[in-house]
Amino acid sequence: MPHIEHTQSEWVSAVVQAVHGVLPSRDFIPLHEPEFAGNEWQYVKECLDTGWVSSVGKYVDRFEQALAEYTGSPYAVVTVNGTAALHMALLLAGVGRDDEVLVPALSFVATANAVSYLGAVPHFVDSDSRTLGVDPQALRLYLERIADYRHGQLINSLTGRRIAALVPMHVFGHPADLQGLLQLAQDFGLPLVEDAAESLGSRYQQRHTGTFGLLGALSFNGNKVMTTGGGGAILTADPVLAARAKHLTTTAKLPHAWAFQHDEVAWNYRMPNLNAALGCAQLERLPDMLQRKRALAACYQAALADVEGVRLLTEPADCHSNYWLNAIMLTSPQRELRDALLQALNAAGLMSRPAWTLLNQLPMYQHCPAAPLPQAQRIEDALINIPSSPALLAAGG
Repeated sequence: MPHIEHTQSEWVSAVVQAVHGVLPSRDFIPLHEPEFAGNEWQYVKECLDTGWVSSVGKYVDRFEQALAEYTGSPYAVVTVNGTAALHMALLLAGVGRDDEVLVPALSFVATANAVSYLGAVPHFVDSDSRTLGVDPQALRLYLERIADYRHGQLINSLTGRRIAALVPMHVFGHPADLQGLLQLAQDFGLPLVEDAAESLGSRYQQRHTGTFGLLGALSFNGNKVMTTGGGGAILTADPVLAARAKHLTTTAKLPHAWAFQHDEVAWNYRMPNLNAALGCAQLERLPDMLQRKRALAACYQAALADVEGVRLLTEPADCHSNYWLNAIMLTSPQRELRDALLQALNAAGLMSRPAWTLLNQLPMYQHCPAAPLPQAQRIEDALINIPSSPALLAAGG
């Protein structure tokens, strides 16, 4: 329990009141809901009126171009969801069956699932308490202990499998330590594939996340900072990889006026025009939504400043976070206290959630290799996400 001169129930009540005081008066406030206040209806209606609703249509190309311009990535290839984008990115990075891929234990399950789709094995690593992302220093020490080079490949000496890639995830929109991770990836000869599913609009040293590695993956799920309903995108600076991504996500169909010719096994992962139309409209409004989300985070930070035992997680140094999901942290991690606060927040109509169960604890991944995970466990025991929709401040006046 935090070092405070109050009972647990008094402390929980103080935190709930601080959070509640920032928000509008409603019976129930979701964790994160989409906001449609621009050209969404117009663009989607155009798709319906013209009949261009599937994976071919002008909005698909337009959305890719707009994403590339917004993120600064030379190429963007849109997909049906963020998991598909990460799956393709890992395939394009050279991950194959029985390889190991370094992924954070503190992540959404899709990060590990995308590895598994390739017949590869997730290898779980620890997090940095400042960023919530992969800790490059801890990972370096771990790899120096368990890995060696054989025939030009990095091999896990404990399993005999090749370590094929490193996948940092930008947790809740806060950029990971990309400088440290890029240096580590270079030193160990690993391709870096960014899971930027949660970080659209976030920047590390003034450069957009998802553009540092060989490839990056975005998500536009219904609860993300902007949405296409479902959807994702692959970012890359490599024209060959971009062309290959588009080919593999469109069933490897060869261009022809009428014949169905396919030259390899591939996937039907292309984003439909309907979703892309929604994305074009949402992207037009993204700067405004991000500004309001950052303002909401500042209000939470001020409201919690005088409450002992808890703090708002803020963006790392030299970063500009999208604050997709605001997170409060117990200064003394304790699962029982975290759960008591979660119960009280939700009982008050403030939808709140813990961090994900560490992936190495899920039944299908318990057999996978894992580094020591002390910080990831502390974060899981300390973190709670609180309502973060961009409309909350406007709705509250």
